[in-house]
Amino acid sequence: MITGYDGGGGAAAVVVGASGALGSAIASRLAGAGLVVVGVARKPVDAAGVIGCAADIGDDAAVDVIRAAVDDVGLPVRMVVQAAGLPAAGPLPTIDPTALGSAVSLKVGGMLRLVRAVADRLGPGSRLVALGGHYGTEPSPHTCAAGVTNAALANLVRQLADHHGPDGVTAHLVAPGPADTDRLRRLSQARADERGVDVEEILAERRAESPLSVLVTPEQVAWAVATLLDPEADALTGSTLALDVGARRGI
Repeated sequence: MITGYDGGGGAAAVVVGASGALGSAIASRLAGAGLVVVGVARKPVDAAGVIGCAADIGDDAAVDVIRAAVDDVGLPVRMVVQAAGLPAAGPLPTIDPTALGSAVSLKVGGMLRLVRAVADRLGPGSRLVALGGHYGTEPSPHTCAAGVTNAALANLVRQLADHHGPDGVTAHLVAPGPADTDRLRRLSQARADERGVDVEEILAERRAESPLSVLVTPEQVAWAVATLLDPEADALTGSTLALDVGARRGI
């Protein structure tokens, strides 16, 4: 069921999407903070000190698989992170409506599946963390699925905060701006092909959305997630922590 566990540690974390750029950075950071990390992914997890758990968070069967992996570890769960990335689904004029529903099931439904899988091991100070994104609050027809899904995810996090708050469990949405990952480069290449321009022009446009003219890095996202382990992070429950390097224009 799981691989790589040696029986040590005092508390666990579960990171879904641990084979991706953001998820692997988060998993490594949490392992460095002393947590026993269960890394959930469809692909093999390649992160130092992370236990592999093969499951598809878009499928209800993942609940039992993750629950069994966490039971094998046998520790209280200090943090869960839903960091599964969305597949490319196309812009608003051409997106398949079924693909939009699948995106919501993967990201929003996946967060609910993750929480249900570990519910019996949560306690005061446990953190429920979802990775959202810039387009949840800055809608763009070029990123229809990401915008709709991440807006829905913010609503679910608020509901989780209200439901689990009486037990001392907090819920958080971490919303990076465009992150410097292979996935962003693949999406940018598709956009460049559509417009007939070089991919570097698209990436430059993405950087220009920030006053610093930079993209968010996976390490910065991992830092923010790990910071939520601090007891002072109780004050953030139910809210969105924006990591947009100044790209959002709303006040």
